[in-house]
Parts: sequence; structure tokens; C-alpha cells
Amino acid sequence: MSFYSAYDPFAWIYNQHWGNSFLPTILPILDNLILGRLKKNTRILDLCCGTGQLSQKLNALGYRVTGIDGSSAMLKYARENAPGVEFFQKDARDFKLPHKYHAVVSTFDSLNHVMTLRELTEVFHSVYRVLRPGGLFLFDLNTEPGYLYEWSGSHFTIVEEGHVCVVENTYSPSRRVATFDATIFRYTDGGWYRNDVILYQKCHSPARVRSALKSVGFADIEVFGFDLQSGVRPLTKEMRRVFFFCHN
Repeated sequence: MSFYSAYDPFAWIYNQHWGNSFLPTILPILDNLILGRLKKNTRILDLCCGTGQLSQKLNALGYRVTGIDGSSAMLKYARENAPGVEFFQKDARDFKLPHKYHAVVSTFDSLNHVMTLRELTEVFHSVYRVLRPGGLFLFDLNTEPGYLYEWSGSHFTIVEEGHVCVVENTYSPSRRVATFDATIFRYTDGGWYRNDVILYQKCHSPARVRSALKSVGFADIEVFGFDLQSGVRPLTKEMRRVFFFCHN
């Protein structure tokens, strides 16, 4: 699990400031593409579930939800946020579970954290294995326009009582690698403590991602672009986020 240990010191501030932030975007998309096709009480896997806010929402809607994540600290918060959900610490690149699922979802550019196309293909293999026949798989990725406009050279600071977080985002077009570099100060047990967190994302070509999905057996693959102004629509070169919707 050492691959995911870098996410542990980030978990508590992610839970406070980012855990719910993607829900207004993803819930209408899930409702339109997946939830309307599923009966209540069917099984959904939340892949790279983070601190569990989406798992909690799906559970509250009446689905049997499993969440997996590589970070033990993320899962600690997930179990607090979604006590009715079963969670497992698993590597997304190679996992097995005791159930088969009607749908698998992975949201908020989680799979951009998988740094090579070979490893991303391993994720797709694992997803394919745990899906029921006819199962659905939905995930989103940041695109290069998203990294260029939203990550390249951007920085921001969160200042609240008891903690400060300073973030610098960078993007290297030559390496197609984005870097999230955060310095976190937290007041606890009568003193201030510092953590430095560096996380990486890979900008995967949508065409190569589609080919990787086909290579593991997904035959019905739809690709959509997304922006906040117009929502889900056909993918263009300018779109900052891409969604893949697959059937096995």
C-alpha cells in the first residue's frame, strides 16, 4: 500500500474542503446515465472512494455500496461519513472483492492519479472482473485543456481557524504530468504541526484510454466532454474534463 501512503496526511483536509465539492457535478450525471437503469438495492462499487461522501449519497438513495481506496486515512473518514457502506483498502490496479457489481463509478479525476497507461489498463481489468454481465462503468478524467487552464501555475490558500493550507498546482506539457503541492499547518494538541504533500496526476489521451478499455473487453464505450457552463456534451478539443461510460 506504499503507493497510496502520500495521500494519508492529506485526508483530513480533503475531507473538509474537497470531499463534497464534486457532488453537485456528478450526481445529476450519475442519475442520468446509471441510476435510472438500476433497481434499488443493486450493488455499486465506488472506486477510489476517498473520504466517502459519494458512497454515502448512493447508500442513502437505496443502493448497496462498496467503497475501495488505497489510503487508510481516507478510509477512516469514509467509514465515519458513510457508516452503512462497506469499505476495503485495495489497490485500484489489482483488486478482488467478494461481490459482483451492477455498476462501478470512479469520480473527481481519481484515475488521473494512475500514472501510466499500463497501470490504468490494469485498473480496467480489475473493474471488468468485478462487473456483472451488462454492468456499467463510469469515470471522468482531467484533459490537457483542464490542466493548462486550471492547474498550470495556479495557487491558492485556505485559512481557517485551526489550519492553513497553501497549494501550488503546476503542469508539464512535455511530461503530461500535473503536480499538486500543498503545505498544511494544523493546530492540534496545543501546537502547530506542518505536513508537506505532493501528489501527481497524469494527463491520459482520451483516444488511448478508449483503446485500453477495448483491450480488456469493454465493447460499448461512450465518451463525453464536460464543462460547468454547458454540462455533458460531445467531446471537443477544448473540453476540460472527459467522461467515459462503458458497458461490458
